[in-house]
Amino acid sequence: VQLQAFGGGLVQPGGSLRLSCAVSGFTSQNYAIGWFRQAPGKEREGVSCISSSDQTSYYIDSVRGRFTISRDNAKNTVYLQMNSLKPEDTAVYYCATNLGPRCRVHVKLYNYWGQGTLVTVSS
Repeated sequence: VQLQAFGGGLVQPGGSLRLSCAVSGFTSQNYAIGWFRQAPGKEREGVSCISSSDQTSYYIDSVRGRFTISRDNAKNTVYLQMNSLKPEDTAVYYCATNLGPRCRVHVKLYNYWGQGTLVTVSS
């Protein structure tokens, strides 16, 4: 089971980025995938998740309406489209799975993690 997150970078406030989470060793659409972030000096927090077969998705309040999670089954990849970015979105972003079907954003429930990708929102 491997997950690899990429697509981070430096963007100005109000800008957009799309993060990708490429998975291998399992079929993404059969399991929930979560996106998490960890800002400097802060604990890792859940941001969004998508359930198996894309039945449900969830966003934390601070990103709802700005971020969109989606999945490309053909590419075995999950995306996080981030719009209207704010400086407080600056963090290392991670994708993860616990090989379960349910969408949940609790860090401790996930046991397979990809390496992070840094998103910096700054002018």
